[in-house]
Amino acid sequence: MISYILNKTFYALLTLFGVVTVIFFLFNVLPGDPAQMMLGQNEDSAQLELVKQKYGFDKPISTQYFYYLNDLSPISFHSQTKTDYTYLREGKYSAISLFSIGNTTTVIKLPYLRESFTKQGKKVSQVLAETLPNTFVLAVSAICIALLIGLVLGVVSALYKDTWLDKAIQIVSTIGMSVPSFFSAILFAWLFGFVLHKYTHLEMTGSLYELDDYGEAMHIQWKNLILPAMVLGIRPLAVVIQLMRNSLLEVFNQDYIRTARAKGLSEFQIIRKHAIKNALNPVVTAISGWFASMLAGAVFVEYIFGWNGLGKEIVNALNTLDLPVIMGSVLIIALLFIIINIFVDIIYAWLDPKVTLE
Repeated sequence: MISYILNKTFYALLTLFGVVTVIFFLFNVLPGDPAQMMLGQNEDSAQLELVKQKYGFDKPISTQYFYYLNDLSPISFHSQTKTDYTYLREGKYSAISLFSIGNTTTVIKLPYLRESFTKQGKKVSQVLAETLPNTFVLAVSAICIALLIGLVLGVVSALYKDTWLDKAIQIVSTIGMSVPSFFSAILFAWLFGFVLHKYTHLEMTGSLYELDDYGEAMHIQWKNLILPAMVLGIRPLAVVIQLMRNSLLEVFNQDYIRTARAKGLSEFQIIRKHAIKNALNPVVTAISGWFASMLAGAVFVEYIFGWNGLGKEIVNALNTLDLPVIMGSVLIIALLFIIINIFVDIIYAWLDPKVTLE
């Protein structure tokens, strides 16, 4: 297990290095001057030069790339000259000095994702810390809805194969996979948040945290989670139904299931003790992919429902060309994909003894 995790960590670091390289050069060839974006309408030549010097924009692209790697690396090197970009400024880095050689200090620190261009010097890590938990709550809620309902309907569909009930469930799941998320979001917001508002008491838009009636304090509004979680869970729900049904039908044809039936076990005992666990592998694969995608791609749902999550933040950053926020978001998403894949491999080994972590 330890050797497997170390091996995966090595490849994860290589993957992240590739992602960092691609997004840095991709976003730095875009037209526009980052210094002008930060200053907005208040720019003048003197301020422009100061900002370029402070953030390293006056350096060649190769030097800026190494600056970016140095910012992201947990072990980094910093100049002791105050005018240099890599100077260990207080408030910029939270670092512990290890040793100094000449004019360079080596430190250990948290990765520095830089500052937002449009949020008055707000750190990207702070922006992500405010939005990622909301997206995580939304994604987990959607996945729970998809799993709880999808597994039950998948089992029912398999047990009543080729009956009217099975066909009805298949039609519903096909429609669920076919309807785009943005259309479902608009439809649910209009129907349950507007037309049936007096019965559901749900709002068309709203986030997890909202100001109270006096505008003084933030409080959790759980009812705002219902509609976006339902919309986001529709497509993975349809996938779980299809996969669970097909996988369970395949398991039912195995010899050990026939043996269990010959021993006189009831269908419920066979499904609970033997079939479900062995039929879950394809479902785990699909759910892991959907969960990672939800963290990255809940853009339309969050934007339509006004949910203050990572997806909505990415849209706003794209509209304003806030490059540090976009780059930081892509890096976090890539890291989440890697972590989720490692957990999925471990779950495989638990579900199927034939699978070994090598």
